[in-house]
Amino acid sequence: MSDSIKIFAPATVANVSCGFDIFGLAVDQPGDEVILRKRNDDQIVITKITGDQGKLTYDSRKNTVTVPIIEFLRTIESNQGFDVELHKQMPLGSGLGSSSASSVAGVFAANQLLGLPLSVSELLPFSMEGERVACGAAHADNVAPALLGGFVVIRSYDPLDFIKINTPRELYVSIVHPDIEVNTKDARHILRQEAGIKIIIAQMGNVAGMIAGLMTSDYELIGRSMVDHLIEPKRAILIPYFNEVKEAALQNGALGASISGAGPSIFAFSKGKEQAEIVGKSMSAVFNKAGIETNLFVSGINQNGPKIID
Repeated sequence: MSDSIKIFAPATVANVSCGFDIFGLAVDQPGDEVILRKRNDDQIVITKITGDQGKLTYDSRKNTVTVPIIEFLRTIESNQGFDVELHKQMPLGSGLGSSSASSVAGVFAANQLLGLPLSVSELLPFSMEGERVACGAAHADNVAPALLGGFVVIRSYDPLDFIKINTPRELYVSIVHPDIEVNTKDARHILRQEAGIKIIIAQMGNVAGMIAGLMTSDYELIGRSMVDHLIEPKRAILIPYFNEVKEAALQNGALGASISGAGPSIFAFSKGKEQAEIVGKSMSAVFNKAGIETNLFVSGINQNGPKIID
C-alpha cells in the first residue's frame, strides 16, 4: 500500500438558481489538489499551501483541508498521521466551492491511503465539517457534488439524505469569475428574512421543474425553472454588473443564468459546448468592459468527483 497520494477535487456550483442549500453540481475545472504523505506519528501537519496568496492558516485544527481528516481519523479510531500539501487552483471566496474542494480532496485522500475503511458516500459528513470551518454552517450543496460528482440534491440535513440526479449529456456550464471577492459569511447574513407563501410556492414549482427537466433532458424546462425568487434578488446587489451579465448570457442563447454559490461567480446553462463558450465569452465581456478582469470556465457536468492523480 502506498505511503502517499495526490488527489484532485473539482469546483462546484451550489444552489443552481432555485435550489438554495439543496442543489449542487460538479464541474471539470477548476479544482484543488491535495498531497497526503503518511507520517510515523499521529500528527496532522500542513507542510505547504500554494495559490492562496498567504491567506490560509497552517493550523490543522482550523484549515478546511485538515479538519475533515481529523474527524475521519477520530471516527475510524486511527492514529495515523499525515503531512498535507494543499494546492489551491481557484480563487478563495469565488462561489465555486473552494473550501469544499479542499475538504473533499483531503478526506478522500486519507480514506484511500488507509485502505478504504469507508465508502465515498460515508465521507460526506466529514467533508461538511470543512464547510463549518469556512463559513460557520455545515451545508452540503458544494461538498456533496465535489465528493460524489454530478448533480446532487440534499433532500434533508437531519437526518442527512441526498440523491444524485441524472443530467442531460449536452448540458454545459459557463462560469465567469470576476476579480472581486464576496465573503460567504456576509452573503449568508444578508439572507435573514421570511418569505410569503406565494413566493415559496413559486420557488417550489421551479425546484420541481428543474428536477423534471434534468431527468427528462428537457432543456427548455430547465431554463424556465432557473428563476430564484428568494436568494438571487438579495445577493445580486453584492455583485457589480450582475444584471447586465445575466442579460448578456440570455441574449446569447443561455438556457438561464444565476449566481454560483455565494458569488461573485456567475454561471449559465447552455445546450452544447459551442453554445456554452459563446455564452461565457459574452458574460466575461461585460465585466471586462467595466475594467474587471475575469476567469472563464466552460464544462460539462463532472460525473466523477475527486480523482487520483498520482
